[in-house]
Amino acid sequence: MAKAKRKNFIYKNEEFICEHCGTLNPKGSKIRNHCKHCLCSKHLDDLPGDRKSDCEGLMLPIFVEIDKKRGYMITHECTKCGFRRRNQTLSDDNFDLIIDLVAKYNKMTLENDPNLYLIK
Repeated sequence: MAKAKRKNFIYKNEEFICEHCGTLNPKGSKIRNHCKHCLCSKHLDDLPGDRKSDCEGLMLPIFVEIDKKRGYMITHECTKCGFRRRNQTLSDDNFDLIIDLVAKYNKMTLENDPNLYLIK
């Protein structure tokens, strides 16, 4: 089954204070859906931009992957319902934390497939 996508995406570029760490996140040139300091998010959407989720749980960054086209992609997981969503990083995000989460992703990948990085 294909992923559902919004055809009338709602762009909300508003500043917010992170409920996890208290950092002020000003609106910028791109839409921000996560804290630039701790990378946490909030489960507000069922589909990106719809603001229809009743959960409103804290979404923790669990790992970061590198996508060839979109760059660093954070995977968030909701602490209330377990929902997961990938989000693109922004230029002012905490790069040290991004690198830590990339290392975590690489470790998970290697544990699942120990031969993945062997030269063949």
